[in-house]
Amino acid sequence: MTGNSRAASSVALGALATLTLPVAIFATRYSDSYDLLHAGFAIPIAAALGIAAVILARRARLAARATLGRADGMKAARAGRLLGILGLCLAASATIAVSVYGVLIAVG
Repeated sequence: MTGNSRAASSVALGALATLTLPVAIFATRYSDSYDLLHAGFAIPIAAALGIAAVILARRARLAARATLGRADGMKAARAGRLLGILGLCLAASATIAVSVYGVLIAVG
C-alpha cells in the first residue's frame, strides 16, 4: 500500500492552525512589548493554515477514493479536516473578539 502524503500534511497544517492562536496568546504573558491585541496578527495565519488543511484533506480523500483505498489516509484526512475546521473556528472567534474590542474602544 502506498501512503497519502496529503493526509499527513493536512494533519500537520490543521494542528498548526489550531495551535497558532493559543501560542500567540500564551506568548503575550512573557513579553513586555507584545500585548494581547498584538496576538490578533496571528488570526490570518491561523485562518490560512486552516483553509490549507481543509483543502489538503479534501484532496487526500479524493486520492484515496480514486485509488480504491490503496492510498490510505482516510482517517488522517478526516483528522486534518477536523483540525483545520477547528483552526478556522478559533480564527473566526478571535476575529469577533478583536472586532468587539475595537467597537468598544471606539464607542467608549
